[in-house]
Order: sequence, then structure tokens, then C-alpha cells
Amino acid sequence: MERILVVGVTGAGKSTLAQALSGQLGVPYHEMDALYFNGPDWTVNDKLVDDVSRIAAERRWIIDSLGYPEVRDLLWGRADTVIWLDYPKRVVMPRVLRRSFRRTATREVLFGGNRETWTHWLSREHPVRWAWSQHAPRQREIEHRVRDPRFAPLDTRRFSHPRHTRAWLASL
Repeated sequence: MERILVVGVTGAGKSTLAQALSGQLGVPYHEMDALYFNGPDWTVNDKLVDDVSRIAAERRWIIDSLGYPEVRDLLWGRADTVIWLDYPKRVVMPRVLRRSFRRTATREVLFGGNRETWTHWLSREHPVRWAWSQHAPRQREIEHRVRDPRFAPLDTRRFSHPRHTRAWLASL
């Protein structure tokens, strides 16, 4: 495990697991949303492809994302391991609701200095709405990618419940 993608739907715990893996394995961790959003008003990084290309060329890395469309194939083509948090909606939705509520209530600063706001909850892109609407499509996309011969051989670890993920992490 040298180049690791931690994938799953919004709220599955990708960043949390990626940070834990980084600490345990000593592999540098890169937060995809922090690479993608680099300014106020959710400004998208216009050097995303260059930044991710530089990281993907490194010998060791962990990234907590399926990858934004601009860099998805690049990441999957360089990864050697995929950790798939394939959790059902009944697990993910309470997590993403709690996280978004906490971030909004505390005005937690996120990527590029942005914050979740109460009015943001009305947006189609709000993490709660996104997690709900994109759960099945995201699962299908990941399933397709782990089976795609363009990205073989990938060592894929697929976990259907957080307790399975915790047990695996503890066993490393």
C-alpha cells in the first residue's frame, strides 16, 4: 500500500480513515476537497490538475476521494490500493447530518476559508442532499472503476460497515 485512494459516498468517513491510515503507515495524506476548493465562495483551484499530477507522481500518498472528474482517471491510474467505504444510507446519513449541523452551528472553517451556512442547506450541493441523491450513483461509479481493467491491478478493500473498517485498521 503505497498509493491509496479512500473512496465512498459523502459522509462515509473517508477523511477520518485517510488521516488514521496516514498516521499508522507513515504515508502522506492529501485532502482532496482542500486541493479542489482553494478560495472564498468555494472557488475551485485552477491548478488542480497540476497539483494532483504532482502528488500522483510521488511514490507514496493517500487521497480521500474518488477524485473530481478532472483528475479521476489520473488518480485511479496511479493508485495501487483502493479502500472502499461502501456503507448503506442508514449509516452515512446520520453521520453527514451530524457533521453538517456541527460545521454550520460552530461556523467551522473549511477548505479555502469557506464555511457551511444555514442557507447553504437549501443548495443541491449541500453535503446532506448530495449524500442522499448521490449514494447509489457513487456506489455504481466505484463498482465500475474497481472492475475496470484500465485500473488493474488494484488491491481493493471493500468495507460494508464501520466496525469492519475499524477491525481492519486495527489489524495493520
